[in-house]
Amino acid sequence: MKFNKKLKTVFLDPHSSEIKVTGKVNVVLSPAFYWVKKLALPIKSVGAVKKLLPSIFEDTLPEGTYSYYAYKKEDLFIVFAYEDKLILDTLSQKGLKPANVANIYFAQTELDIIETDYKVDKNQNIVLKDDIVILLPSMLFEKSQYLDLKKTKLSKHKITLTQFGHIIDSKSIYKITAILLAFIFLVVTELFITTQKTAEIVTLKEELFTKYKLKSTMFQNRSMLKKYNNIHTKQMKIREYSSAILSLRLQSKNKLTQLTLKDKTLVANFSGVENGKERYIIKVLKNKKIQFKSSFKNKIFHVEMAL
Repeated sequence: MKFNKKLKTVFLDPHSSEIKVTGKVNVVLSPAFYWVKKLALPIKSVGAVKKLLPSIFEDTLPEGTYSYYAYKKEDLFIVFAYEDKLILDTLSQKGLKPANVANIYFAQTELDIIETDYKVDKNQNIVLKDDIVILLPSMLFEKSQYLDLKKTKLSKHKITLTQFGHIIDSKSIYKITAILLAFIFLVVTELFITTQKTAEIVTLKEELFTKYKLKSTMFQNRSMLKKYNNIHTKQMKIREYSSAILSLRLQSKNKLTQLTLKDKTLVANFSGVENGKERYIIKVLKNKKIQFKSSFKNKIFHVEMAL
């Protein structure tokens, strides 16, 4: 820890007089602003302890919205609960704007080593009892010095106040609730309309499937469509290739002796075509971009066209 040489440190209590500053200050909170406990817990992590704090303080705190803080000192956890709104309101009442506040600390974290009591105002003294910083009436003490924070070594245990999350009045809640209800109504209405349209589409789909004797699933129908597309493609090729063969202008001694379909192949045999004279047939098939294989066998010109 280091001395804070640049910023003034002030003590904030609900009974404090107005605080007049021109720059930033560090603020030490009076015990009046928080609840504090010392706990011995079978837990090692401070983070794990923080998750338990709402339950730990549940029976202690009056109704309100609280934030929590914890740190470990030796074998004990020092835990805090505080209301952001109360602190923010008091800062404003005492003349401190958020822009004037550099850091905020608990009196517990900054004054837990004091050896005597100190006056914080004419009616209250701050004192350490069982390692807890508390406020007591000044009448219990004979002579006390006023608390001076000029030489106080500030710790690392500073807190950040939530400026908006805890400052929602009833009117704001009602407005937010009304907006949420209106949004929910719109969503439910849209969902109802969508459901109705979905039902209509399903009905039309069922009628269409029945009318055209389609399968029950789209997967089956796509498979069937693919099958019929393949059949259609094959039939179109048979028609195209047959037309090309039958429209050939053969010489009188050349004859088409056979045109047959074998699985995925259309076969044409020509007689009277001398070896080397088949160029005309080959040229026509190539011009029509027909894939084929040709050969001579026993003076027969044999052509196979892939479908």
